[in-house]
Amino acid sequence: MLKDEPLIIRQSGTHLSEKVSFCEISLTPIDNRRLMSLCGHVDEHLRQIERRLGVEISNRGNTFQIMGTKEAVHLTHNLINNLYAQTENGTELTPSIVHLSLQESVQMLEKSKSHQIQTSYLDEMIPGSELTVKTRHGLIKPHSKNQYHYLKSIASHDINFGIGPAGTGKTYLAVAMAVKALESERVRRIVLVRPAVEAGERLGFLPGDLSQKIDPYLRPLYDALYEMLGFEKVSKLMDRNIIELAPLAYMRGRTLNDAFIILDESQNTTREQMKMFLTRLGFGSTAVITGDITQVDLPKGTVCGLNHAISVLKDIPEMSFTFFDATDVVRHPLVQRVVEAYERYENSSKGTKP
Repeated sequence: MLKDEPLIIRQSGTHLSEKVSFCEISLTPIDNRRLMSLCGHVDEHLRQIERRLGVEISNRGNTFQIMGTKEAVHLTHNLINNLYAQTENGTELTPSIVHLSLQESVQMLEKSKSHQIQTSYLDEMIPGSELTVKTRHGLIKPHSKNQYHYLKSIASHDINFGIGPAGTGKTYLAVAMAVKALESERVRRIVLVRPAVEAGERLGFLPGDLSQKIDPYLRPLYDALYEMLGFEKVSKLMDRNIIELAPLAYMRGRTLNDAFIILDESQNTTREQMKMFLTRLGFGSTAVITGDITQVDLPKGTVCGLNHAISVLKDIPEMSFTFFDATDVVRHPLVQRVVEAYERYENSSKGTKP
């Protein structure tokens, strides 16, 4: 039961009257280990929630009291219940897990213009649905509306584009859907592709065989696979060629049937390379193309294949395009601020050009 009471607060030497809501939660069953995980070391998780949602939280045992605006209290109530539920299977909450769980609540709070809180589409998602991926570390699910649209599109389209800034989960979620498709036997293999273009650096000659030469470019894909499947299983699948990692240049002339293909960092493809890749798709296959059009490392004067593909293919209904923005960033909170700052700078620069 929420109670509204007036509160006198001090701001810049002025007394302001504002209605504040109070809420009390009693978490059950009582489990000291789960409660410690929820609160964090020296209540660091509770303080993290307070900072992000602008509420005050006090607790004694399994009873939590929340004070703040009605919207913030409602969101905090749901968040605490959801976090406590996550600890049921032995999951130890970390600041990063709390941060990811907070993302949607913060977005809803910032965009809210009334005191009526609508149920989020994410609250309706249940473990085992087609838009959740179970891994050895727990469930992977979308944390924003665009991520939800992205996963839904991958599940229903054969060619999908995920376009947006760093940290929005484009590659990670694509790999998660690839793993899900492989484990459910919807595809027979995963093919991970990346253009071998240096990020503004001249790396020169790289020693070793083909695998060792392209490893540095494919490292983010390796990391996602290791996190979801474990090092030993990934190694076995790669030895059996069920998971294949390849540079884009080696895709020409191939037809990929019953495969889940991911082209990462596609902003570094040329027009010709993008067309070549898209025409590799065989029967029973799904392709996901990810990229950030603000971080192109192609030589000056070269047309970006991703930009060109958006213009050419945007009206084909069988293909999906998901455009992420700064609100979808799921890394450190400052990453979102960095992306927003660069967007503002670039927009202002365009406005000042003659």
